[in-house]
Amino acid sequence: MKYIYSENYRVNIGAHVFPTAKYSLIRQRLLNDDIAAPADFVEPEPATTEELRLVHTQEFLDDLTNCRWTSRTRHSELPLTDEIVRAYVTAAGGSILAARLALTTPDRICVHIGGGFHHAFADRAEGFCYLNDIAIAIRQMQREGHLRRAMVVDCDLHQGNGTAHIFQEDADVFTISLHQEHNYPLKQRSDIDVGLDDYTADADYLAALRRVFPEAAERHKPELIVYVAGADPYEQDQLGNLKLTFGGLEARDRQVLEDAARLRIPSIVVLAGGYAANTDDTVRIHTTTCKVASEVAARNATTAP
Repeated sequence: MKYIYSENYRVNIGAHVFPTAKYSLIRQRLLNDDIAAPADFVEPEPATTEELRLVHTQEFLDDLTNCRWTSRTRHSELPLTDEIVRAYVTAAGGSILAARLALTTPDRICVHIGGGFHHAFADRAEGFCYLNDIAIAIRQMQREGHLRRAMVVDCDLHQGNGTAHIFQEDADVFTISLHQEHNYPLKQRSDIDVGLDDYTADADYLAALRRVFPEAAERHKPELIVYVAGADPYEQDQLGNLKLTFGGLEARDRQVLEDAARLRIPSIVVLAGGYAANTDDTVRIHTTTCKVASEVAARNATTAP
């Protein structure tokens, strides 16, 4: 299985709760733990302007590429520099590449060590998210003729409000969001929203996930699943009050990816949020997600027609 990764993702955003160092630390952990070899990492090309425009308005893209602080960019809660813009444009390209590999290789799964920027709207940035790589990847795969129907299974702590809004009137893209109800952001309407009570722990979380997935996939019949595997439902995350353990998060990953594999639906994994006080905890959670994905991919490859 291939991992999409770029050194561009580790950008300087100053003193901030978003640990951009996590991306390179995940890569190093995968190598140290013999989960991946250097040849398994693929560098993405930045998304083209044409690809970005499949989702985002030209006015917003103009502000972004010119680093203009406007009503369309200021709600990112991040600085705005050329380096940061390059990271997000590269991440959009990374999710495109991950989707293409998942759809065209026997593994039927690819992990993007990045992406998951689900708060970005078509016309504005929000919540640490400048570009919605999830939507861009789906639209580009549709454009290339790889698929018509897709599904987003968003298991980040926060609702994927930007993704939900982008696909709200699109019957071909089915959105599921499992999130802490009493938390950021202002909610949009997904096809299925599961707002969880504060302090929801492993058993109740996994039961809630099981109630909506994979049954929704069996009905919608997507040709690609984008799994938003946020690390922030973790019990010691600084921005949330869900109470998932390391084991609960691993069980979540297995549930989603093994169900997708059983249904023979190609999947990509994007990492989204994770804000544990100890960054090593966030890296551990994301690395375990990668390990689970690699195990599922290995089984997929042995059962490929």
